[in-house]
Amino acid sequence: MADVQERLKKLGASARIGGKGTPRRKMKRAPQRSGTDDKKLQLALKKLNVQPIQAIEEVNMFKSDGNVIHFAAPKVHAAVPANTFAIYGNGEDKELTELVPGILNQLGPDSLASLRKLAESYQSMQQKEGDKEADDDEIPDLVAGENFEGESKVE
Repeated sequence: MADVQERLKKLGASARIGGKGTPRRKMKRAPQRSGTDDKKLQLALKKLNVQPIQAIEEVNMFKSDGNVIHFAAPKVHAAVPANTFAIYGNGEDKELTELVPGILNQLGPDSLASLRKLAESYQSMQQKEGDKEADDDEIPDLVAGENFEGESKVE
């Protein structure tokens, strides 16, 4: 019995918590958020005296590769004397074809040129698909009442 108590004391001594001579427990810290960039940006915009612009439904930014960055219902702040605009919201990369009917009045001359190129490429793709359909002439059309499987077994 005394032997068992000695073993328990030895085990308890190695696993003691707190007290004199024990190492300190490390605190687990959550990673700090990157709010400093936002604060710096807000301070810089405040120096420019930006004003909020109300009733903006959408913002489209046209990229050189023909895609569009589309913001739906963004918050927009502007400093007109500094020619600076800040757009807040979730931007989505979209193809120009997805937004075509609604953005025709927003397109500039360079965007119209990219729209023409896009239309030409779309037409060429349609022609290629038409050529593929012309190649399918060897496949017979299924006619009601006829059985093609029976004819293939005869051959």
